[in-house]
Amino acid sequence: MTSMTRARQTYEKQARKQMVDQLILDHLDFVRNILGKLVAQLPNDVDTENLESAGVLGLVEAAQQFDPQREVAFKTFAYTRIRGAILDELRRNSPLPQKMMQQIARIRTVCETMPPPITPELLAEKTAMSLTDVEQTLEAMRLSRIRTGQDSVTVLGSIRDMRHERPEAPIEDAELKAILVDSITRLPEKERLVITLYYLEDLRLKEIGEALRLSESRVSRILAKAEFRLSQYVRSQIG
Repeated sequence: MTSMTRARQTYEKQARKQMVDQLILDHLDFVRNILGKLVAQLPNDVDTENLESAGVLGLVEAAQQFDPQREVAFKTFAYTRIRGAILDELRRNSPLPQKMMQQIARIRTVCETMPPPITPELLAEKTAMSLTDVEQTLEAMRLSRIRTGQDSVTVLGSIRDMRHERPEAPIEDAELKAILVDSITRLPEKERLVITLYYLEDLRLKEIGEALRLSESRVSRILAKAEFRLSQYVRSQIG
């Protein structure tokens, strides 16, 4: 190997390293952007720093594997690797089993691609899941505070506010409450009763179960189904 060949190889190696380093530095915000969209659908107590670190590792891997001669934009090339690294980290730390995470993903896909209101029955049809599986998945999402589409925390928090009417409440609150009242009346009888007892009468699931002669786990599933249906009704009204 001649000195000129060695020099060229050294130069190309340094140039490659500079390109990789620059790609990483230039796209750190891209990682945060991808993470931000994912975190919006996740529980509030998720360790975002851990997920961001995983995303950065995905970015590093993408930069190292990127070949500019393929005429593919780096963001296009890196997106799936960054997102995949974040989701892998999330799955590793999730308290939910893999099957449940897959069912949650299927429900999310339906919620993101279809206009509201979406019913649990429609979810079962579109995901090819049984209604029981849908109910259990909605319950898991409720207990782990994973939300879909509509800000359910705001919507359901407004139900509790209805117990304490505030004259100074802004008109937007009054309009939302009117929509909530109408939406609650649309719920199936048992779901309407459970959500009323839980949010407006402030009963615990065990107490509701004793009153309705149902197990606590059954009440939990009914409540999750009612919350989802209610959020979808409200979403269809306020856009």
